[in-house]
Amino acid sequence: MSRTALVTGGSRGVGKGVATALVAAGWSVYVTSRKGSGPDGTTALACDHTDDASVAEVFAEIERAGDGLDLLVNNAWSAPKGFGGFSDKFWERPVDDWDTLIGVGLRAHYVASVHAAQLMVEQGHGLIASISSFGSRGHLHSVLYGMSKTALDKMAFDMGHELSGTGVTAVSLWLGLIRTELLLSLGVDEFAGFSLQRAEDPEFVGRVIAALAEDPALPEYNGATVVTAEYGRDHGIVNNDGTPPDSHREAFGGGPLFPPAQLPATQV
Repeated sequence: MSRTALVTGGSRGVGKGVATALVAAGWSVYVTSRKGSGPDGTTALACDHTDDASVAEVFAEIERAGDGLDLLVNNAWSAPKGFGGFSDKFWERPVDDWDTLIGVGLRAHYVASVHAAQLMVEQGHGLIASISSFGSRGHLHSVLYGMSKTALDKMAFDMGHELSGTGVTAVSLWLGLIRTELLLSLGVDEFAGFSLQRAEDPEFVGRVIAALAEDPALPEYNGATVVTAEYGRDHGIVNNDGTPPDSHREAFGGGPLFPPAQLPATQV
């Protein structure tokens, strides 16, 4: 059975790893990037996620292909000017940080989800997965970063409520530290207090998403936040080197996820 996925921001980092893992699992994968580039085996589409018309054209092209859309991975993200500014207090930063961290890191996910839902509801199935963060649980990077990630969790919850009964599921994903090419190039053993040895490979995240999309229990996750390391642990999914990554739940205060009510046992 052919399965079709769209990974936004799929030319590097988490998006590239997710797309690569989905291809390896037999998916037909579209990726978006500003320059229309993506990993081998994917169909790369040029898209500026601040331009609604550009996003609409991506989904129109997928619809014209006639294979439907089974999975959307909302991953597109844009750093504020001077990424190192994350060490500054919010009143020391330019207010146009909003335009990237909210305009792309949140709004672009909503816009893509609207288009994906229009296709998925009509066909009666699909998964909308948004890349969120433990920044919803505690301070991480900046005020606007935390705002955007918390909003993604609420977005998934409310979308799940409205998608109930359609066969379409919406989730947000809390990733831990990710061993991106950029992070590994720094030659450090830990980052922000977390061990790189126990961090997540971008491909690991993709394997988790692929498994979740095929999980018979998927409807039970509708509207839920899923910790990728914990889902991987519970389903035998490991990093490229065969090791299981650590969950950061306890480092960010422990306790239940969002929302805490009536989720599968592994999620509470």
